[in-house]
Amino acid sequence: MKRVIVIGCGFGGLSSVETLCKFRKRHDIMVIVIDKGLNFNFLPLLPDVIGRQIDSRFLIYPIKDLSQRYSFGVINAQVTEVNLEEKKVYILAQHFDYDYLIIASGSETNFYGNEQIKQYAYKLDDAEDAKVIQDTVEKEDFDSYLVAGGGYTGIEVATNLRRKLVRNSPNKRIIIIERSPSILGPLPQWMKEYVNENLEKLDIEVLLNAVIDKVDKNSVYLASGAVFHNAMLIWAAGVKTSQYIEDLKIEKNPQGRLKVDEYLRLNDSCFAVGDAAYFLHKNSFLRMAVQFAIAEGECAAKNIINSIKGRKLKKYKPMDLGYIIPMANNFSCGRVFGFDFKGRVPTLLHYLMCLYRSFGFRNKSGIICNLLRGGEV
Repeated sequence: MKRVIVIGCGFGGLSSVETLCKFRKRHDIMVIVIDKGLNFNFLPLLPDVIGRQIDSRFLIYPIKDLSQRYSFGVINAQVTEVNLEEKKVYILAQHFDYDYLIIASGSETNFYGNEQIKQYAYKLDDAEDAKVIQDTVEKEDFDSYLVAGGGYTGIEVATNLRRKLVRNSPNKRIIIIERSPSILGPLPQWMKEYVNENLEKLDIEVLLNAVIDKVDKNSVYLASGAVFHNAMLIWAAGVKTSQYIEDLKIEKNPQGRLKVDEYLRLNDSCFAVGDAAYFLHKNSFLRMAVQFAIAEGECAAKNIINSIKGRKLKKYKPMDLGYIIPMANNFSCGRVFGFDFKGRVPTLLHYLMCLYRSFGFRNKSGIICNLLRGGEV
């Protein structure tokens, strides 16, 4: 019997497991998932917990229920080391041998070694984090709400904060702190201009070329000398991979993502998918996206099956369906199937795709009810 270990039960890991378990009995495979959490988290809707009042309980699905559904083993623990040569996965002093390994542990908030920020800032890695932010905004009365990072997540969080605050505290300042000369990094200029115009309409300030110098309990200090007292800081300024991935002596990008070959391999017995993987496509590397994580997970699992059967491996050929920047006042923008969209259409497409990809009837119906209750999408 071949033992396949999957580290992480996010979109990439779950896609791998679903595919492997279809062939499990036919090819005598044992599938084991190792995850530090108890739940699969539906990440695309985390900002909506803040602004659209989506119940965070509808964004999780217990891994133990998934294990019963697909018949795989579960180890609830943090991986501390992977030895690719000896084919071992370590959890503290304990280790597990594998025949094949899929690294699908995703990414987590990167505080860049700043312990002050890690202690006082709010992060958005899972549904529990989203609920903490929602509760804090409802219970505390801050003068300013600072969002560190002007990328996808930062924009979503800031607009959802405005949607939340406009009901009871419409005059509160919301400020995006971005250390680069523009928001949204490498995205097209038209998109940056559209988002900037929308942020201005929502009275959300954007500070460019701004660096947070230090943070204490309720104050944020910028390198420029500006100080925000009685402020809430939400950190969306970057992500990184897990420490055990950082420790691997494998080529990585600055985010710590592992460079994989055309079959998504690190070697003959180890694959990496999703945010943990760094895949070259058309002289560039794929961005972090749910659609790629799901497709990569399926491809890696099929290549393990092919390896066991002695068949030729399948090259991963990504299909980019596009991307959307959803903003909580419904004036979103994006590029879908090669076409540029602005306004309510991309907003609707975003939520339709989220409903399609969310897991379980209870969660799907709950999200629909919350969206309808929270106002027009």
